[in-house]
Order: sequence, then structure tokens, then C-alpha cells
Amino acid sequence: MTNRRNFLKGAFGGTAAAVAAPAALFAGEASASELPEKWDMTTDVVVCGYGGAGATTAIVAAQNGAKVIVLEKNPENAHISNTRMSGGIFHCPFKDGDKKALQDYAQAMFSGENIPWKEEGEMPEYSVECAKLWAELSPTNLDFLQSLDPEFIGGSQPGFNKASFGNFPGAKECKYNAYRATYSKRMKNFNQPSYHSPKLETSSGEAFWRCLEEGVKKQGDKIQVVWETPATKLFKNAKGEIIGVAATQKGKTIYVRAKKAVVLCTGGYEYNKAMRQAFLEGPGVNGWAFYGTTSNTGDGIAMGMAVGAGLQKVGKAAARVIVPTQVKFNGMRLGSITPSVGSPNSIVVDNFGKRYEAETKVTDNPSRYFFYKAAVEFDISTLAYPRTPSWMIFDETLRTRMPLVGLGISVVGYDMVKWDAKNEEPIKSGLVLKADTIEELAEKIKNHPENKSRMVPANLVDTVARFNKFCDEKKDEDFGRRAATLGKVETGPFYAMPLVAGGPNTKGGLLADADRRVLTWEGDPIPNLYCVGEIASVLKFVYQGGGNLTECLVYGRNTGKLVAKLPDTTV
Repeated sequence: MTNRRNFLKGAFGGTAAAVAAPAALFAGEASASELPEKWDMTTDVVVCGYGGAGATTAIVAAQNGAKVIVLEKNPENAHISNTRMSGGIFHCPFKDGDKKALQDYAQAMFSGENIPWKEEGEMPEYSVECAKLWAELSPTNLDFLQSLDPEFIGGSQPGFNKASFGNFPGAKECKYNAYRATYSKRMKNFNQPSYHSPKLETSSGEAFWRCLEEGVKKQGDKIQVVWETPATKLFKNAKGEIIGVAATQKGKTIYVRAKKAVVLCTGGYEYNKAMRQAFLEGPGVNGWAFYGTTSNTGDGIAMGMAVGAGLQKVGKAAARVIVPTQVKFNGMRLGSITPSVGSPNSIVVDNFGKRYEAETKVTDNPSRYFFYKAAVEFDISTLAYPRTPSWMIFDETLRTRMPLVGLGISVVGYDMVKWDAKNEEPIKSGLVLKADTIEELAEKIKNHPENKSRMVPANLVDTVARFNKFCDEKKDEDFGRRAATLGKVETGPFYAMPLVAGGPNTKGGLLADADRRVLTWEGDPIPNLYCVGEIASVLKFVYQGGGNLTECLVYGRNTGKLVAKLPDTTV
């Protein structure tokens, strides 16, 4: 197996090349006058990106008679996507639920204009049709996956088997439900890695991916996956139709003709510095971290913009507060999923040593997927971000009880970041600060370069004492944290771990309609150009856990069928 970190360093020619390649496309145009003299490969449909969205689209396009070429940035033996690294949750509402209610609930999540108090819809022009497709196809998601591989299991996942937003239209009547992907009847927990495991021993995102992989294999020569060949540029003919792409392969440019359509499934822009600075709230580079694949560098967004695509809610992200690790890519820190936040024997404070929210909101459904809004709050008096970073304060009881991060999924589960079950590795490295007393810990935070000397030791001492009092009383008088999580921070030594805004992925990107046709700023389709997945997530307003994998299945299936039936374009 290729070493993942060595691959990351070498595959894109270093940091400068990785950042500049997609960013340079912003000003570019790919018109008929620039068409290549010769196409190196020709097919019906070109899919750019081989994650959950790309695989689903390719499978269904092939099932409907199309020949498909999938262009993937990673090498085959180091192919790690957000799909694989995920928890493997996908929505599959029960079939006997009310379909109109399901459509209403989906529209509320996507855009919200059907909620009485919502001031403006996030995507009002397209939300109704997007919701109709969700209501039509999401109840058959498990059926689709099991049609690809009968050994695949939709495991029950407590806490995800209902509508997360109970006050939304349709929430009660739609009989919402979600499963967790697994091949093992006894599902692995999120601290047990599945990467490198035999298929029948996998759970979570790895199991979800193995199922899609089986589906691709079933299509035989109808689908060709071309590894280490990222798409870089789109081509139009004289009619304005997208007819192919340029891609980079072994340092050379190759040209791939798409007779019917190009589908962009290249994910978000988590590791594109310029896009993060342009789109994310607050300090977009050092104030954020992500725990998905480093392959997501905004390539498809830049390619779409270069041929006239509009954008929609690009600053949206599925994010909370997470630990930023010391591993970097393109000059940006990899984060790790941090389920320990909100656990007994811990609190979260701002740079001044004060709590600012119920810590359970960071990891509870549904608030965990937009808690980043609290983290990037801007103080209009001081012109600073007091919660960037925040600090998780915890004691020895928590340190020895559980790993602070997820060991089986995300960056740790996929060998990109080292972490141990007793959390000793990050303490030795200096990522987690350690002290014998709360006073000493406060001084260490104050001296940390990211705190900028803002910590007030007396504040932290008082905050911990007040929280411990709430634990005795079994009631958080300040923020209403769940009583079951009220465990004292009292057993030394004591620890502090930085937390910044971040999560698995960005959600905003290209402007697209329900059929996932890429649109111009004026709302006109760019002929024969489509996009599916995180590059243009439909979950623009709020996010329910598992939504990203669900939209891969729903819109990948619909788009794959549509593009397979398109007439051939001419060069």
C-alpha cells in the first residue's frame, strides 16, 4: 500500500501547484476555438471524481446503456474519498410514510421557504423539484445498494432513525429513517477501523464504498476508471455544449471526449486556500480544519466557473468545532472528528476562559452540523474572533476513559493522522496542553501562539468551579447542557485541546437545478454539464447526519439516468 502522506506530497507537484492549479482556471475559457486536434479517449459520459456521487452516477448511466469514463485524481492503491472516510450513514425513509410530507420535510432542510418563520429560501427556485426527487428516490436507497451487492446491510443507527428537525413541515408524517452501512452483522463502532479489512468485516463509510465498488464492477467494460488523471478543463463546441475535458496524466495533458455529458463529482474546496479565504466565514485558513479527503481542492468548481457557471451559497459547510491536528496539506491543517466534546469531565471555553454554549450542541443532532456558526462569531467591539480557537478543557478521568477523536473513521482511521486510544500521542507532540492545576493550564493556554495572550486565568478557574457546582446540582444553569453529561472537571492532571470550526466538507458550490444541470448566473443550463454531490449540495439550509451520502444516491441515480438518454453532441 502506497504511503498516504508521501502520495499527498508528490501527486500534485507540491503545495504551490496544488493550490494554483484549480485557482488558475477562474479566468480561463474553453471555447470551440480551443478544441484539441485529437481526442485521446472517447465515451458517452465522462464523470469527474470517483467518490459516492461519481460512482452512483456512473453505475446508473451504465445501467441505462451509456459507456462511462471516470477520471479520478488519486491512484488506485491510495484512493480515499469523503465517502469512504465517513460514518456511513444514509437516509432511507420508510416506504409507508406520507410522500407529500417527505417532500415538505426535504424542502425545509434544503431551502426552508416552506417554514413560516424562514425569511428567505436558500435555493427557492429549485427546492421544490429537488425535494420531489428526494421523496421519490430516498425510500429506495437501501434497495438500490442491495441490488448492487445483496451482502450489503443497512444497520440500525440509534438517534438517526427519525427526522432531526421535529418542528419542520412533514417531520412527523414522513416516517424518516436512516441506516448505517455495514457488511458485518455485528457492526464495528466508530473507533474500529475498516480500512484494509476484508469486505465482509467492514462498517461505516468503508462498507458503503465497497458496495458501490461492487456495483461498478458489475457493469464490466461499460465503466472505465482512469486513475491519477484529474480533470482540469471543460470544452465547448460552437453550440455552447460541453463535449469533453482536458485532464492531467503522468505530467501530460490528455483529452477525453464526452458524446453525451460531463458530470462533475469532484467534491468541495476544503483544501483550496484561495477558495477558503474567499468563501468561508471568519479566518478561513487557520480558523478552520476539515476531516475529509485532501483531494477536495475545488477543481470542479473552478472548471464550472471557467465555462460560465454561477455559484450558490458557497460559504456553507457541514461543520462544528473539531481539533486541528499538526498534519498539514496545502498549508492547511487536517482536522479530526472529535466526538469527545460534550462528554462528562469536560467543558469548552473561548480564548478568555469562558463557556459560551452547551457543549453537547457540538456533537448532538442536529446542531452539530452548524455549530461552526457559534465558533466564528465576530466581536464587533474588539474586531476579533473570541472563539477561534476554542479550548476543550478536560481532566485525567476523561483522558484515560476514551479517545478524544474517532479512531476508526476520518483521518485517523485512514492513516493520515496518528492518534492513540489513551490520547498520549497528542500530549507528547504538544497539540494537547497538560498541567497539574487549572491555574497552570490557563497560563499555558495564554502562552499558546493562537491564544494571543487573551486567556484570563481567573476566568478559567471560576468557569471550572461554576461548572463543577452545576454537576453537583445536576443542572446547567447557564446553558442547559444535558444533565447526563455533567461530570466534574476535578481530577488532575488537566488538559486543554484547541478546537476550530470544521467538519467533513463544504456544501456550497456550483449553481444547479434539481436535475443537477449546471446553471449560469442567469439560471440558464450550460448544455451537457451536470454536477452531483458536495460540489453543489442540496442541503443548503440545514443538514441532517448522513445527508451527503444520501444525495449521492438520490441525485446520482437521477442524473445517471438522464445523461445516458441524451443525444450525442457534435464536435
